[in-house]
Amino acid sequence: MGVEREAASRAVIVTGASSGIGSAIAVLVGAHGFPVAVNFKTNEAGAAQVVRDIESSGGRAVAVRADISREDEVLELFEASERALGKIGGLVNNAAVTGGFSRVEGLRADAIAQVLAVNVTGTMLCAREAVHRMSMRNGGLGGSIVNISSVSARTGGAEDWVHYAASKGAINTFSIGLAREVAAEGIRVNVVAPGLIDTPLHAANGMPDRMNRVAPSIPMKRFGTPREVAEGVVWLLSPAASYTTGAILEIGGGR
Repeated sequence: MGVEREAASRAVIVTGASSGIGSAIAVLVGAHGFPVAVNFKTNEAGAAQVVRDIESSGGRAVAVRADISREDEVLELFEASERALGKIGGLVNNAAVTGGFSRVEGLRADAIAQVLAVNVTGTMLCAREAVHRMSMRNGGLGGSIVNISSVSARTGGAEDWVHYAASKGAINTFSIGLAREVAAEGIRVNVVAPGLIDTPLHAANGMPDRMNRVAPSIPMKRFGTPREVAEGVVWLLSPAASYTTGAILEIGGGR
């Protein structure tokens, strides 16, 4: 528990934190006392607003531009975050792309490559850098990694995004393996898998009516909110989850 309390006082990097689920996570993480590195790729205005929201509630935050599919930019993300906020105690791998809604027969190779580069390679690169810094094997003080997956990793994403679901299935497998690899080094690795969540993602991918269309099929008969996802992430980052690693927490209304 001593390691967990120490880690809880150190900075958390949240990737893809300028809007949607990522911004909700960053704001709630900041409200719980963690200094937050708000990562973004292009939405600088959104990231700046998230930083203001965190600071307005008394927290510390910095916006850091980085494309997590690029190894050099991942390195700079971690270095810039540490320069601004101090040692890293947590990482939330939230940044992801969907590749658009498409049946498998309509997929393009470049869309598949982009999804894998961001969702899988980017997550692994960020996790690698977090382990370098947090592992007690390397002289670190431990910490927590939360990877954002999707209920579609289990359901398959048929008719919408099998390619995206497959990338999130890879994240589940990676997270379980990494959790076991670093469990004795003071690092916990867990997954939050959201279901249908009220974000701009659906409209941005050409289906503005998707939430209302899918909601009736969910046992709870509604879509979720980014805040509900963020609550699960904050718990997994906190000392309250000190004996939890390798878990996949679905926040999907029973879907």
